[in-house]
Amino acid sequence: MRSQGQGAQHEGSLRNTAGPIAGAGRTVFNFVTDTFTIAELEARKLQHDPTEVLTRAVQPALWLLIFGEVLAQIRAIPSGQIPYIDFMTPGILAQSVLFIAIFFGIAVIWERDLGILHKMLASPASRDALVLGKALSASERGLSQAVIIYILALLIGVHINWSPLAIGGVILVVILGSALFSTFSLIIACLVRTRERFMGVGQLLTMPLFFASNAIYPISIMPGWLQAIARVNPLTYEVDALRSLMVIGGGPVYGIEIDIVVLLASTAILVAIAAKLYPRVV
Repeated sequence: MRSQGQGAQHEGSLRNTAGPIAGAGRTVFNFVTDTFTIAELEARKLQHDPTEVLTRAVQPALWLLIFGEVLAQIRAIPSGQIPYIDFMTPGILAQSVLFIAIFFGIAVIWERDLGILHKMLASPASRDALVLGKALSASERGLSQAVIIYILALLIGVHINWSPLAIGGVILVVILGSALFSTFSLIIACLVRTRERFMGVGQLLTMPLFFASNAIYPISIMPGWLQAIARVNPLTYEVDALRSLMVIGGGPVYGIEIDIVVLLASTAILVAIAAKLYPRVV
């Protein structure tokens, strides 16, 4: 009788333990499902309007084919052991990702005006899943820009690293960079709440973020105060990772591990902040 009672007690304790574990598993599953559902909905917008990809490609093409080719002839910017056009190409990819992602928040304001945002906030999906899903959807546009820049780089003779591991690393960095700056854009949208203010703030932030980084020149030639800003600028670490992965001989300054950790940590912090602010845009 005692052994039967002990067995029943042990079985009951296993059920009590399995309950929270199963509940946590369902919570994680629902979070992942909701996140990718939001990302898939955003991807449909790009499929319905593919001309956006081509129009977005104009700016990086101008930077590479005109600005980059001219400065490559001057040879005034120290680019280490690689040609300047090789040095610049990963920076232009990071710039394209930044410019696309930083204006991503205006779509949230449009969704509010159309009533779509109210429906999303009323859904069972958590705020974190909504924010992260939108952040991942921005990476789809960033990856399309990466394909275009790879093609342009091939045409102008950039020494691209074509190893599968390097290309996979570039994809990861582009996704992280897109998620980071699109979430930052979402925070701005939640704070300013109008399209006019958002456009003004977005334009105010993009160029300082770009020029206060190592995208088109090394940090070592900057004045001291600008070097300090560049070292806390997430775009610097995105460019550093892209440069080490994308072009042959473009070794990292900080180390790929540090670059990835900075991008991951920055994205996680911004997603948490955006999830708290997200209902304020309504």
